[in-house]
Amino acid sequence: MGAIKENLLRVRERIERAANRVGRNPEEIKLIAVTKTVDTERIKEAISAGAMILGENYVQEAKKKIEEIGRIGTQWHLIGHLQSNKAKYAVRLFDMIHSLDSTKLAKELDRRAAAQGKVIDCLIEVNLSQESSKFGISKERALELAHEVKALKNISLRGLMTMPPYFEDPELARPYFIALRRLKEKIEREGISLPELSMGMSVDFEVAIEEGATMVRVGRAIFGQRR
Repeated sequence: MGAIKENLLRVRERIERAANRVGRNPEEIKLIAVTKTVDTERIKEAISAGAMILGENYVQEAKKKIEEIGRIGTQWHLIGHLQSNKAKYAVRLFDMIHSLDSTKLAKELDRRAAAQGKVIDCLIEVNLSQESSKFGISKERALELAHEVKALKNISLRGLMTMPPYFEDPELARPYFIALRRLKEKIEREGISLPELSMGMSVDFEVAIEEGATMVRVGRAIFGQRR
């Protein structure tokens, strides 16, 4: 068995155990294999081993990979920051965008999706840590943005995403996951359905699952250290 296949199996087992600990159905949790900087041969290996959703950070890098690998049996998600001037390409390339974080970007995505005759699935990225190095809308403005996005015809708002600060101890990330879940609940009380919570990475995805993640973004635990 190849290392990637073995790693994928191990990650799926960890997802299952984390879900079982809190009485959740493991099948509710989507594993996004983060393929940033991973070469196409190793991505193909992951797909052969059962990876179905691939997460990319950059539009240009993803474009080359999608052209080479294709889309059959896979979804491609944009999990990195998106500039408005790349919205046209993002709408064409990706099945879901996790990093919607402004009214300006929402309107541009809506316009570009309409021009391509499609509706694009999006998550609102929330910067709960308020770190200047991280993208995302503030917790205080998230409800307002959710209402704005909901009014757009060519965006389907599917949920929220966050990226807590990096901690060696995953327990330190738990408050951020709790905060995102509570924000989702607050927005849902306003009548906006948000089925997806994209949170948790290689170091802390089990804690994220315990706190309600429906999507976990795992790179290093599948592909090893970035080259």
